[in-house]
Amino acid sequence: MDNITMSMLEYDKLKESLREYAVSYAGRHHIDALAPGSHLRAIEAALRETAEAKSLLDKGASVPLPSLEGIEHIASLLHTGYLFTEQDFSAVQIFLHSCGQLRKYMAGKSDIAPTISMYASSMQELPRLKSEIERCIRFGKVDDQASKQLEKVRKKIAVVKERIQKKMSSILSRHGAILQEHLVSVRGGRYVVPVKREYHKQIKGAVLDQSTSGQTVFVEPEEISMLQTELGMLEADEAREESVVLSMLTGMLEAAGSDLQLNIDITGNYDFIFAKAKYGRSIGGRTVQLNDKGWIKLRGAKHPLMLKTMVPLNMEMGTGYRSLIITGPNTGGKTVALKTLGLLTLMVQSGLLVPVEEESVFAVFGQVMTAIGDGQSIEQSLSTFSAQIRRLIAMVNTANPSTLLLIDELAAGTDPGEGMSLSIAILEELNRRGAMMMVTTHFNELKGFASRTSGFQNARMEFDVNTLEPLYRLTIGESGQSYAIEIATKLGMPRGIIDRSRDVLQHQKPQLTAAEPAEQAGLEKQANDTCEKAAIEPEPSEPSGSPRMTGRKGKEGLREQQAAAEGSRMDIMEPDPEAIRNKRRLEVGDAVYVSSFGRTGIVYQEEDAKGMVGVMIQKQKLKINRKRLKLYIEKGNLYPEDYDFDIVFESKENRKKSKLMQKRHVEGLQIIRKPEDI
Repeated sequence: MDNITMSMLEYDKLKESLREYAVSYAGRHHIDALAPGSHLRAIEAALRETAEAKSLLDKGASVPLPSLEGIEHIASLLHTGYLFTEQDFSAVQIFLHSCGQLRKYMAGKSDIAPTISMYASSMQELPRLKSEIERCIRFGKVDDQASKQLEKVRKKIAVVKERIQKKMSSILSRHGAILQEHLVSVRGGRYVVPVKREYHKQIKGAVLDQSTSGQTVFVEPEEISMLQTELGMLEADEAREESVVLSMLTGMLEAAGSDLQLNIDITGNYDFIFAKAKYGRSIGGRTVQLNDKGWIKLRGAKHPLMLKTMVPLNMEMGTGYRSLIITGPNTGGKTVALKTLGLLTLMVQSGLLVPVEEESVFAVFGQVMTAIGDGQSIEQSLSTFSAQIRRLIAMVNTANPSTLLLIDELAAGTDPGEGMSLSIAILEELNRRGAMMMVTTHFNELKGFASRTSGFQNARMEFDVNTLEPLYRLTIGESGQSYAIEIATKLGMPRGIIDRSRDVLQHQKPQLTAAEPAEQAGLEKQANDTCEKAAIEPEPSEPSGSPRMTGRKGKEGLREQQAAAEGSRMDIMEPDPEAIRNKRRLEVGDAVYVSSFGRTGIVYQEEDAKGMVGVMIQKQKLKINRKRLKLYIEKGNLYPEDYDFDIVFESKENRKKSKLMQKRHVEGLQIIRKPEDI
């Protein structure tokens, strides 16, 4: 699966949640490397493992997973010449003991977990190594019984220490009056007594140290000097004998290195499997039926990151049709439906249990690709439309019968007429290549395309027309509406705007051509987008019942969208014969029919002395002879009396500069227009 798809579907967030359930470094390594597979049998085996582990957990079992604390360090130092310490061998002993416990535990669970219980049978208990460690290492130290020579040396050390202790006790008794404290200290590994500085010559011996203040000197009495030298030699013999024991154990450990690594791998695999099972329990996950025939049936499906808020999704694909075209209002949950199908598919192909009801069926795909939201454009610094087109090109190049494509708002962000035609051409090609698709759109023309094209089916997100509340239910076989004006009304759009939008809609409907469904979808989408981004609040100077719109776009943004909608709408209109007969002088804002182009445009500059009129067609400004123009709709029927035509004809950047110039002089600020704009 490509990285964009994984990011769009938040697969990494899923892995972060899963990682919290692993208890060992080896288990976390498995999760870090987790990726969706594409081989049906391997995926079925992974799901079976997870389901068996969940069955054990459901029965309240406490699985004795071995601790790998310190084992990673040990495994990394094998065969490097490193001499392992007493603490290292203690960790190995505990690990081997736990491996034996897990092996016995799993041997008794073959009826509940026949697959994963067998894995433990491959674990090596290494009894000889384990018993040698237990014999030689006690309480984190090399034991006296580890070797006869070590035992002999330690007995001699004990005798010498006893003699030193007796002599030191005698010295403390004889010289108590001149001692700073009645105790024995150690300096440089040798026993000394703390003597007051002025009396230190009264004790025969060597001064080994003095206090910070200089008031106390630490003297090694002469009578124990020889004993201390002998003790030092014996302790060196002890260290040598301990090294012999540790070297012997290190050799045994390295000889068993492959078996030890096998145990580590099996433990990590168990940790990984049970982490998946624990996560599956936390989201109410279950195993599902799989196939490689492209059949999908979701029952009560939920997005794992939206368990508490999402209405369960029911849908089916692959029987009679392989692609769904989903329509409906922006607030209806179309994108959530796409992401739910996509992420659950990746989860299943990763061997994870998913939050669905029984009888749910998933298809296994070789590739899942998405084009959802603005994430691509942010990542590649492109416009939303350009980014989506790049994704669609990648989809066309990849598409085959083993590909699932999830496309949100196909060909949005461009001219509705061109976007609709481009969408149909893309869908036809993807369908020809055999890909399965789930596509959301606001182009009504695609509803007709889906109903008449083999392999496609319409679907809609249900919407309560009485309460204007989305129901988040996907109904297959029916197409939906955008309910743009109704939603805008509910959200508090000013009444004047609502009435005007209904008038425009009513005025334009009879004049639209066969391209009307796709165009109307584009207009409704623009209104939807405006409403969703706006917040409604009263003007401070107005009564509380009088609303105004604020937000990221505000009034000007709404007018811009209306102007853009009107401009694009006229590109597909046929001329009104009654209006054409009107031969009055053309004014800025009039809609005209350009015979040489066969399209409509808006006058941005009145006729000059040469009979040339400035006309904007599809955002392109042209100078056209008056003889080639016919009045289509008077500006009074299109715009309010005080309408600011800069919204239509000027770029947003130039409008901002103009407003700034009206407020104050700004050094270096200038508005540059092309010759045709002047």
